[in-house]
Amino acid sequence: MNMRRILIAEDDPRDEQLTLAALSEYNLANKIYVVHDGEEVLDYLYCRGKFAARTSGNPIAVLLDLKMPKVTGIDVLRIIKADDNLKSIPIVVLTSSREEPDLAECYRLGVNSYVVKPVDFAEFMKAVKLLGVFWAAVNEPPPQPVAEVVPPEPK
Repeated sequence: MNMRRILIAEDDPRDEQLTLAALSEYNLANKIYVVHDGEEVLDYLYCRGKFAARTSGNPIAVLLDLKMPKVTGIDVLRIIKADDNLKSIPIVVLTSSREEPDLAECYRLGVNSYVVKPVDFAEFMKAVKLLGVFWAAVNEPPPQPVAEVVPPEPK
């Protein structure tokens, strides 16, 4: 079964609710997971901590805020893009940062898209809807890594 999952990393409850509302209008994914800091992003992707029991498989996209507690979005991006099993996941930075060093660093690390959150409610909703439609419906996600099958030891 091709489970289309989106991972949202957002520490602002208001932005989380707006993002979920915008994405839900089109039913773009079977499941949307929300995490609230960079450590939870990594726990989700590496199936550890409270996500240890989750079904493996990468999300079709990650919407990543930059200014998060515990582990910053840039550090999360750095870790994801350095890992052969994760680096093909499309990462969309959805942030309030207009700082040129953040933009440059994200693209240097291999981000797929960098979107500054509009301040206006209607524009925010429109931007997230467009992102969702593109990354969940138009874009063809990378193939899921094949789990390595280890044969049982001979008896």
